[in-house]
Amino acid sequence: MTQKNKQGEIKQQSNSGWLGFIERAGNALPHPVVIFLILAAIIILVSELTYRMGLSVEFYDSRAGETVEIVARSLFNAEGLAYIFNNAVKNFTGFAPLGTVLVAMLGVGVAEWTGLLGNAIKKVVHSVPRSLLTATVVLVGIVSNIASDAGYVVVIPLGAAVFAGAGRHPIVGLAAAFAGVSGGFSANLIVGPTDALLSGLTNAALQSAGIDYTVSVTGNWYFMIASTVLLTIIGTWVTEKVIAPRFADYNPANAEEADGENEIDKVGQELTDLENRGLRNAGIALLILAVIMAFLMVPENGALRALDESTGQMTLSNFLSNGLIFAIFLLFAIPGIVYGKTVGKINSSDDFVEGMTQSMRSMAGYIVLAFFASQFINYFSYTNLGTILSVNGANFLESIGFTGIPLILAFIILGAFLDLFLGSASAKWAIMAPIFVPMMFQLGLTPELTQMAYRIADSVVNIITPLMSYFAMILVFMKRYDKNSGLGTLISTMLPYSIAFLISWSLLLVVWYYLGIPLGPGAPIVLP
Repeated sequence: MTQKNKQGEIKQQSNSGWLGFIERAGNALPHPVVIFLILAAIIILVSELTYRMGLSVEFYDSRAGETVEIVARSLFNAEGLAYIFNNAVKNFTGFAPLGTVLVAMLGVGVAEWTGLLGNAIKKVVHSVPRSLLTATVVLVGIVSNIASDAGYVVVIPLGAAVFAGAGRHPIVGLAAAFAGVSGGFSANLIVGPTDALLSGLTNAALQSAGIDYTVSVTGNWYFMIASTVLLTIIGTWVTEKVIAPRFADYNPANAEEADGENEIDKVGQELTDLENRGLRNAGIALLILAVIMAFLMVPENGALRALDESTGQMTLSNFLSNGLIFAIFLLFAIPGIVYGKTVGKINSSDDFVEGMTQSMRSMAGYIVLAFFASQFINYFSYTNLGTILSVNGANFLESIGFTGIPLILAFIILGAFLDLFLGSASAKWAIMAPIFVPMMFQLGLTPELTQMAYRIADSVVNIITPLMSYFAMILVFMKRYDKNSGLGTLISTMLPYSIAFLISWSLLLVVWYYLGIPLGPGAPIVLP
């Protein structure tokens, strides 16, 4: 059978059965920007309908200490149309996630452009003993999501390359890396741009519902650390006990022919002396920065501490809510500059700026998406539909006793199902947060808990949906080591990870809930 026929067979298989249905349904969806336009139009029409119906809701406002009435407002009358036009720019520039994500990515962009991130990941993987190879690949994949998409283009082909170098089937290494990078996307040891993005959307949803509550970027940090340990263990077990036995010893004759050295070969190369010196200097710079930050944060009178009038103590709450993003920028930018100067990647200020410029180019799509998402979220706020829906929904769920863990688990399943059709984590959360964050808040569940439940749902399905933006790229990597592999091969290989991650991660959240452990600094799991 020729390669052409094989590809045709793969295409036919991918369009049959329930996987084919998911692929066809997902491909039929428009771009997320268009989805937000459609949703905005629906909000305008629904707001007019509910306004004419005189729809309203009464609830107890803990801030005011009294029962208040919220009435639906229309966007289709003169006042509403004026709001749409007069506030379009303000809605965009005031969109909470916009500035936080862009600032963080400026620093990440420098570290990525100079090669620091990619080579640091190489160094970690190449330095571990064979017995810990699988666990290290999974762990590095999870931690690499701090650099956003860097893990996809570095860790995944590297996982295949190091497994091949160790005499094991490279597709097993690719699967372990893919599970860590994408399946564990919402686990990490430190906070990063994704935390800023999602917490910003959560806060925007809270503001739209008139709820005086702020989620910090560290709101899920403790749970993320525990999740990193759990997923590393589960990912390693699935790799060794489920995936590895399915693949025979690697036969290079099955690999696709390539002209010259391919990207996987390059990723698997050892670091040069100059690159190693760059990593050492970057590590020294990072250590110095960490000492300075500790000096500013740890002492009771540290410069980054501020007086909390409610407790009368000097705390880091203001810094964690507002200043941490700039600290993340420095965390990546300074070591990135030092590394770039050492290896010769940065020779002038123009080079330094180029690194940040390249990062912003990659964020162009997000900026466009943010404009339309900000309009949709603010329409929710203006019309009061989010508040009315959340209060009525919360009252209904409470009346049937569907609260607590059953509600959270149902929400995780719903989010996982939606991830099959809409891959963008930010796009889905921008749609779901204005509804579910206030609703669960009314039922006594903190926004941090709702956000973490969503992150679990979003992560575990990434590795099995063809709608994930890097799915085709992973398939290309796989075919380089087995030219007969196809879409079905990749999905069937990753499905055990998806199921195992969903079950174990959800159970961890259940245990966390019953033990009442904070999800992050100052982030309880239930409202007091």
